[in-house]
Amino acid sequence: MDMRLEVVVLPVADVDRAKDFYTGLGFRLDADFTVDEGYRVVQVTPPGSEASIIFGTGVAAASPGSLHGLHLVVTDIERSIAELRERGVEVEGPFRDATGVFHHAGTAQRVPGAHPQRASYGSFAAFHDPDGNSWFLQEVTQRAPGR
Repeated sequence: MDMRLEVVVLPVADVDRAKDFYTGLGFRLDADFTVDEGYRVVQVTPPGSEASIIFGTGVAAASPGSLHGLHLVVTDIERSIAELRERGVEVEGPFRDATGVFHHAGTAQRVPGAHPQRASYGSFAAFHDPDGNSWFLQEVTQRAPGR
């Protein structure tokens, strides 16, 4: 059985503000449907991704800003941070985790700077959308076997 992550529903307070933010990052606008006053669906897709995010009115039960830990995989952490900053996004990083395995919740065990050998999966950066949903950039230059 094949299973692919296709969509993540993102809780936001202001649909137009979220739409402007994500399309301003270069996410492709796939859909913007208003069915009625209480139901609007917006879908955007990060550049190069097969998975999309959906936000809107009447689509998320979670509180705006409550989604944390989404990862965007990039091939060059430094360049990606620079591009986000050029688009007006406040970015923390690059950083790596003291364990070298993944990253801890919150900011625990963060070591400033990219992984010294720029090991694939070892360098991160973080940013938030206007609602406080948190995202990570993770540098992957060579996929692990089976990925």
